Amino acid sequence: QVQFAESGGGLVQPGGSLRLSCVVSGSIFSNLGMGWYRQRQGSGHQRELVAGISPSGETNSANSVKGRFTISRDNAKNMVYLQMNNLKPEDTAVYYCNVGRFLPNFDSWGQGTQVIVSS
Repeated sequence: QVQFAESGGGLVQPGGSLRLSCVVSGSIFSNLGMGWYRQRQGSGHQRELVAGISPSGETNSANSVKGRFTISRDNAKNMVYLQMNNLKPEDTAVYYCNVGRFLPNFDSWGQGTQVIVSS
């Protein structure tokens, strides 16, 4: 069973930066496309794709974060990262990683990591 453990969230002012990390266990990580997803608070907010990365390192991202967020991976450590720059209040959400660079492959999720962008 694949498991995810996210970390690195916190409270940051608008314009600030954070780096999220996710360690993946239970599968052959280097073969997996991976994605970062987020869920904002409030009714009607579904979990949405933020950025994805293929096993070979090809990336994709949502229009709302293009030019600000960068996804990367370290196959030797079974880790996937999300560098977030120029954060905006609308980036406030719980961030999760999952297998799948466009859609999540698994119904089970980690605990996520909370990002709050506020002055």
